[in-house]
Amino acid sequence: MKFAEVQELTSTELRKRTLSVREELFEARMKHTLGQLGSPVEIRHKRKDLARLMTALQMKLGMKKQ
Repeated sequence: MKFAEVQELTSTELRKRTLSVREELFEARMKHTLGQLGSPVEIRHKRKDLARLMTALQMKLGMKKQ
């Protein structure tokens, strides 16, 4: 997921996507703990996706306050 794609989403879509990525990250961490995760790099990608989503959400909310 690229930041340009994330920037185009509305704040409601960003919130929904953030929740789903958090759930996916939790599941990936649990699978990693149990040794069922194919590649631990997936956790890194989920973390970065979450950061992109949260940054875009903060930008959208910050723009509304001004």
